Amino acid sequence: MIEKVEVIPLLLQACPGFSEAWAKHLQEHGDDLLYVAAGAFAAHLLAVFRSSDHSSLPAIGEAIEQLYVDGSPWVKEFATIGLLEGIQNVWANNNVDPERFVPYLGPESRRWWVGLNRFWSGQVLQVRADG
Repeated sequence: MIEKVEVIPLLLQACPGFSEAWAKHLQEHGDDLLYVAAGAFAAHLLAVFRSSDHSSLPAIGEAIEQLYVDGSPWVKEFATIGLLEGIQNVWANNNVDPERFVPYLGPESRRWWVGLNRFWSGQVLQVRADG
């Protein structure tokens, strides 16, 4: 089972380009405030997406999927509220359709992505693990 302390190493393995931003986060916040780091990760993914080299995006999507499939309850919640919601907000606020990231998601992370969309559109009152 993937635990909280394993999340960033897993993301860095999938996306070594995030190392510099993670080092900056560590200097400013220590290894706490992972939700703040998730925002920085979403911004980094946007920069990767805007670049001409999208080769790391499939591995990033696989890492996010792994957080859902093998993660502890905290990790799964972080994947949703930290990572996916971060991607949706950062990308949309920078005039990039966040749906352009969906092709890189696996089935479980895509299910949670859709759940977030339904929540934000008012179709559901909360995003729940049981349905």
